[in-house]
Amino acid sequence: MIPPELLMRLQELAGPGGLLTDPADCWAYGYDNSQRQANPAAVFFVSGEEQVPPLLRLCNQYGVAVSARGRGTGTTGATVPDPGGLVVSFERMGRIRRIDPNDRLAIVEPGVLNETLQRAAAEHGLFWAPDPSSAAFCSVGGNLAHNSAGPRAVKYGTARENTLGLRAVTGCGDPIRTGTLTTKGVVGYDLTRLLIGSEGTLALITEATLKLLPLPEAKRTLRAIYHDIHAAAAAVAAIMARPVIPSALELMDGAALAAVRCYSDPGLHCDAGALLMIEVDGPAAGIDTAAELLARAARVPGLVEIATAADAEETDRLWKTRKALSPAMRHIAPKKINEDVAVPVSRIGTLIDGLERLAHDIGIPIVNYGHAGNGNIHVNLLVDPGVTGQMARAEQGLEALFEMVLGLGGTLSGEHGVGLVKRRHVANEIDPAALILMRAIKQQFDPNGILNPGKTLPDLG
Repeated sequence: MIPPELLMRLQELAGPGGLLTDPADCWAYGYDNSQRQANPAAVFFVSGEEQVPPLLRLCNQYGVAVSARGRGTGTTGATVPDPGGLVVSFERMGRIRRIDPNDRLAIVEPGVLNETLQRAAAEHGLFWAPDPSSAAFCSVGGNLAHNSAGPRAVKYGTARENTLGLRAVTGCGDPIRTGTLTTKGVVGYDLTRLLIGSEGTLALITEATLKLLPLPEAKRTLRAIYHDIHAAAAAVAAIMARPVIPSALELMDGAALAAVRCYSDPGLHCDAGALLMIEVDGPAAGIDTAAELLARAARVPGLVEIATAADAEETDRLWKTRKALSPAMRHIAPKKINEDVAVPVSRIGTLIDGLERLAHDIGIPIVNYGHAGNGNIHVNLLVDPGVTGQMARAEQGLEALFEMVLGLGGTLSGEHGVGLVKRRHVANEIDPAALILMRAIKQQFDPNGILNPGKTLPDLG
């Protein structure tokens, strides 16, 4: 718990309306989209970066755990606080400090919503590449903490590839600046990429300098349907081997298509066993040629049909099946356990085959979709906690899933992070010597271990 004298000093630092201490008020800041909950003793609303160094020094002095929070849209429990600790919310630091179209960069505070930044950048004919599905609600700080990406990552990269520099405060309360205003720079170690994806365990980000890109002049959307997942996986490999890189390459497996059919009539061919949504963008003068090149690559054995949208209305029709998936899954089971593993593109078919067998073995529906161009598959176990033994079987299924993914040369998380949910599995992917180095880095940034304890790295064995 937080001592009364520290609460008094935090109140002075926060100013009027800047600190919550009533348990009922703090409750809403104790969970994220993982549906895990732990009530903090207080919530501190940062209004300016100058508050963060003294805040962290005070928490070090009193040994109080600190959990940074954006909008709580993460799915791994990374923003679930230490019970009785302090939540530091950046939702009031939502200013875009500068957009520079000449140098194609934006300087923003961590509480800026992704969609707000996209609208502001678009006024200059620019965009920031990360586009998670929660863009309307998630903050840039949260995107950086989890290295969030979305469909566009297949062409434009993740947050790491699209961030030039950061301002942050270490666990000791020391302000640091990382990176450059330029797209090239090799002076010193790359602390920018280290902090991105660290889930608030090393430092609290107070400002980000982001690389912006020109908005494409044109876009084309294609939908390809295949007899089975292996044909679709072969098409993914063929598409990614072409000189034209798609701006999105989304996959739905047979279980996902079956789920949609139970919920609505997507108008799919009866032989549909897998589906790819393909988007290509670029200069208007060459967009049709680029789309045709990808369409030719998608015509592998096992193709049932392929269609290209002629206009916005046709584009919406082609996306209808994908957009119907989330509501369809809610009709199948009351709870969804969503994992976002990634495997080499060539092994997507093998993974989905294994997941079909796993679903049969544990008696739980498993629906798969995701960003196929990166091999990033969202594996959804559809469970009913009210059915005796089903949650235990789901846990067994997750263990088998992670073992399968690592056996295929994959990774346990493509973009959702580690947080609480996957922490105990990390040692299965990272070797002991690397974990020792990572723990040493954590110790250097946060010697008293106050920043987001119990997240990301596993306990010492």
